[in-house]
Amino acid sequence: MADSPTGLRGRGAATNPQSRFEKLAVISEVAPPDRVPTQFLRDDSRSIIARNESPDVPFDASINPYRGCEHGCIYCYARSYHEYLGFSAGLDFETRILVKEDAPELLRRELGSPRWRPQVLGISGATDPYQPVERKLELTRRCLEALAHYRNPVSIVTKNALVTRDTDLLAELARFDAASVALSIPTLNGDLVRVMEPRTSHPRERLRAIGQLTAQGIPCGVMVAPVIPGLTDHEIPAVVEAAADAGAVFSIWLMLKLPGAVSGLFQNWLQQHFPDAQDKVLNRIRALRGGQLSDSRFGRRMRGEGVFSDQIEALFDSACKQHGLDGPGPALSISSFRRADDHQLRLW
Repeated sequence: MADSPTGLRGRGAATNPQSRFEKLAVISEVAPPDRVPTQFLRDDSRSIIARNESPDVPFDASINPYRGCEHGCIYCYARSYHEYLGFSAGLDFETRILVKEDAPELLRRELGSPRWRPQVLGISGATDPYQPVERKLELTRRCLEALAHYRNPVSIVTKNALVTRDTDLLAELARFDAASVALSIPTLNGDLVRVMEPRTSHPRERLRAIGQLTAQGIPCGVMVAPVIPGLTDHEIPAVVEAAADAGAVFSIWLMLKLPGAVSGLFQNWLQQHFPDAQDKVLNRIRALRGGQLSDSRFGRRMRGEGVFSDQIEALFDSACKQHGLDGPGPALSISSFRRADDHQLRLW
């Protein structure tokens, strides 16, 4: 699909680069449409809990009710995963969404198994569990119902204020130190969000969500991510301050990652929307990625290294200390986990 000089309305990517796993390509001579509709496809996965072996991620298991994401964040590292499905990391990622319709039932089955070892489950290890279609399908909510039933701890990251719909379930889990939420806010600039994260909630709505969740006793923080050097890094103090004022109780930051096809998509996006800043941004990224645009090494991929990385970390640490967000995040507990059979016995 050819580039559009201004991008596609409501989409982060303007192209559909060929998947690295596909040997054949279809080249169309027809002009691309101004709008690309979203298709929802059934995912027949027979398990829902994915294992994580990365030491950079603070949980060992996660669940994702959706593959692909309507939010369309141009920098999303999960775009590259769509290629394993035979799709493109570009427009396909945000317009061909695989839906795990059986996710809640699969989760109940796995949590109820005698083989299950209670542990923190991350929701949003890859794609956002509160992307727009969740409002209709409620798969994430029904997964939370299963987690609340077993009192299994959960940690959620999202860019969508829709998470406040599930305050009742999250508050119930929080009573047992079994829930935390982080709202991802890389920028407070609504115009930038419109082209960089086109179908996410406006930053002010995410800040409002932090306040609503915290008011209900749910530990809620801000994830300043991704930090894009030369484009959003200067906003770190303002984002931290706004989150603290909203009621955040912890803060995290992560550096931009550009694996695989995401690198080309991001460069095209910069050329479309910020041509004057393109060289500055890319040179800063290379400076903290060992001269490359991507570095997949554990321990470095989340933060980078070098002078610019150190400066960003110092800026973040200073802002957190100034606004009281320099403490550790919430410690979630498995001590209240209950087997279904135990719960039934107590009812008798």
